[in-house]
Amino acid sequence: MKAHEIVLEWVTDELRSGRLHVGDHLPSERALSQTLEVSRSAIREAFRVLEVLGTIRTSTGSGPSSGTIITATPEQGLSRSLNLQIATRQVEAYDMVQLRILLETWCAKNADPALGDWDAAEQVLDRMDDPSLDIPTFLRLDTEFHVICSGAASNPLVSIMMDALRLSISDQTQARAQAVEDWEDLAPKLRGEHRAIFAALKSGENEHAATLLEQHITGYYERTA
Repeated sequence: MKAHEIVLEWVTDELRSGRLHVGDHLPSERALSQTLEVSRSAIREAFRVLEVLGTIRTSTGSGPSSGTIITATPEQGLSRSLNLQIATRQVEAYDMVQLRILLETWCAKNADPALGDWDAAEQVLDRMDDPSLDIPTFLRLDTEFHVICSGAASNPLVSIMMDALRLSISDQTQARAQAVEDWEDLAPKLRGEHRAIFAALKSGENEHAATLLEQHITGYYERTA
């Protein structure tokens, strides 16, 4: 095992056991170096990996917010990893469509109306009603709406995956929008579909919402072919 992997394993074990929690400070480089019997350069390398993964943040200076602190942004690291995989493995557009259908229809079928952040979702939809929105802004809000709705299923792992896919979904929908010649006709249809999905989820019509989501996702793919 490489030296920095020893550090990563130690942090993982400490979190798993409950000896470390979100918001806790990690020991100093010197203290960890002595405890784990690895070099300080290995500590720094491990910290860089953990920061990229969204597990820690480091800041200089003094005070309670300085030093190396455990955070809870796993979607950051997962998003980077997924986007790299998509870029290097040449994932096709329909692969993303299938993944979205799998995740989003599952979320719809398992949604609890009492757990949905419907105020936030409706605010996004209201912003999307602005006819002066440019296409990139419209589609970023589109993605945000889908991510918010997925949270009603109250599965933290699925929510992390949806949030991690946010950038990839937004990038793909924007790339495909460039092929649309009649965006002024398409945008109102997308708004209407979103409103119907929103109403079904909020009222607990889970199966209907799942059907609407699948039609919406595949419909956008077909319209922008």
